Amino acid sequence: MARIIVVGNEKGGSGKSTTCMHVATALARLGQKVGALDLDLRQKSFGRYIENRRAYLAQAGLNLPTPDYRDLPEVDPTAQGENLQDQRLTRVIEAMDKEMDYIVIDCPGSHTRLSQVAHTLADTLITPLNDSFIDFDLLARVDPVTGRIKGPSIYSEMVWGARQMRAQAGLLPIDWIVVRNRLGAQAMHNKKKVGAALEELSQRIGFRVQNGFSERVIFRELFPRGLTLLDLKDTGVDQLNLSNIAARQELRDLMSGLRLPSLQIGF
Repeated sequence: MARIIVVGNEKGGSGKSTTCMHVATALARLGQKVGALDLDLRQKSFGRYIENRRAYLAQAGLNLPTPDYRDLPEVDPTAQGENLQDQRLTRVIEAMDKEMDYIVIDCPGSHTRLSQVAHTLADTLITPLNDSFIDFDLLARVDPVTGRIKGPSIYSEMVWGARQMRAQAGLLPIDWIVVRNRLGAQAMHNKKKVGAALEELSQRIGFRVQNGFSERVIFRELFPRGLTLLDLKDTGVDQLNLSNIAARQELRDLMSGLRLPSLQIGF
């Protein structure tokens, strides 16, 4: 069976699509068969990222490992029984499960039925988070005076519900990783406070904390061509750029931190 990696965060601008593309492409470069789904049916940033990649590689005459992106299939709108959106997701997952080693799913930056169902399917859940208390609110409510954690957020409760459903179905628990994106280069006071709050919350609601990607111009430059940090050497980009080298190391650390079974990080 394919291992399902869901990238979810109900706030936009946290780097979900960038994370999806780099994780999926890294897996493909490691020789894995990788399926890709984008459940944000309006924006489809992850889907467009892969479409950009296919177009650029065809134009440049390159053959680089690429995730197999698929749209949700259409279903009979008059069919009775299961929710139509559930049917669409179930059908594509069943088809990919027979062919893929991994399926990477990008969820929209809002609560939808598709996103909720996808979370129940996740073997690994990655929640990218901008490193600030504005985004920390996605995970927990904080007392504005004392700074103490008052309780889990609606999103955290949704993940808890997904975990309960998996337990009832006899499935392994979700490995939940909160990824700190856009970390500042300096150890600022707010950065330390966010880090301490995440560590405390991780013990209470059960997730692991992992550093992600810093804010870098390179990520904005890669999207139009559908490229990732791992493609720079193959496309003639100067590998001696210190920012690019540091970004590649961040990706290595992220992939190692996911602790995916039977996977040796070799890039």
